[in-house]
Amino acid sequence: MKKLKRSARLVEMTQYLLDRPHTLISLTAFAERYQSAKSSISEDLAIIKEVFEDEGIGELHTLAGAAGGVRFIPKCRKEQALHKIEEVCSMLEQPDRLLPGGYLYMTDLLGQPRLLQELGRMFATAFADRDIDVIMTVETKGIPLAHAASQYLNVPVVIVRRDHKVTEGSVVSINYVSGSTKRIQTMSLARRALKEQSRVLIIDDFMKAGGTIQGMVDLLSEFRAIVAGVGVLVESGEVDNEERLLHDYTSLARLTEVDMKTRHIAVQPGNFFQS
Repeated sequence: MKKLKRSARLVEMTQYLLDRPHTLISLTAFAERYQSAKSSISEDLAIIKEVFEDEGIGELHTLAGAAGGVRFIPKCRKEQALHKIEEVCSMLEQPDRLLPGGYLYMTDLLGQPRLLQELGRMFATAFADRDIDVIMTVETKGIPLAHAASQYLNVPVVIVRRDHKVTEGSVVSINYVSGSTKRIQTMSLARRALKEQSRVLIIDDFMKAGGTIQGMVDLLSEFRAIVAGVGVLVESGEVDNEERLLHDYTSLARLTEVDMKTRHIAVQPGNFFQS
């Protein structure tokens, strides 16, 4: 690209980093891209690092040595995230969202791009140090959340199907017991969708007893994959600890009370905000 003035270079370099989270970029690559000395690039990166950290955008990690460079790690401040989650909790407490079985209607929220971006950044913050290779979710409502998180973790998404699709090719299928309905159900994943020994982050929109997520954990064992973390948007707090099939997870919100008669709903921030 053509040589830019420093002000323009700072803008372009910032966007370049934002578009490539969790990617190591060498000073040499920057120097060649902007036709500038490494000393000038280092000064620019110091400015960008300060702004990123002051504004709560993320961190800019520097790796020394010949193979070193910089890596942008998107993060959000917990106080900023808490303010947004409290807004989400307030929206989820609307009585008309209550569905049979104590579930909440959330499809409209999961269709808002700006909100999805913020939720994705929260998940990326929670699992920034887990060395994630891929994000897994089950169709359908977990898909937008998984893609939102993948944008900030810069990893691919694989989707577990409840029904085998011919377009998936050869698949691995397992039966699992739904934690909420206690019914046996089936889920499958294409064999070529996941490499062995992959470190997988599981993302889902709602967790009641955890049967579906436990099913995904069992499915991953068929691929000899490693569960690097589990993130859910909303967990049900009305499930006894003994009934819950999964205990190691991160939630952004927690459904604490549902009264079907009065249609009263209470939702509070999840365990992500307790650490």
